[in-house]
Amino acid sequence: MTRTGEARARHRDQEEGTAPMHSSVTTAAPALLTVEEAAQRLRIGRTTMYALVSTGAIKSVTIGRLRRIPSECVSEYVTTLVSQIHPQSDAA
Repeated sequence: MTRTGEARARHRDQEEGTAPMHSSVTTAAPALLTVEEAAQRLRIGRTTMYALVSTGAIKSVTIGRLRRIPSECVSEYVTTLVSQIHPQSDAA
């Protein structure tokens, strides 16, 4: 079978749901994000994300010369923003 024929067969199998399932393939979110990926998640610009990182509003780590943002730090930042809008009242 030619390469084109193999690709067509694979595509047909995927459409029909008969393609082999690979259990080693995961779709889990990455633990570390680039600054651009973190900005996309927050739907803000790259420059704004760098400003948040430089002020410490969002924590980041360096690996060699690379700057990465732990995905949980993006979630923590959003939680902080929401808590500023809706502060928890201690009166119960």
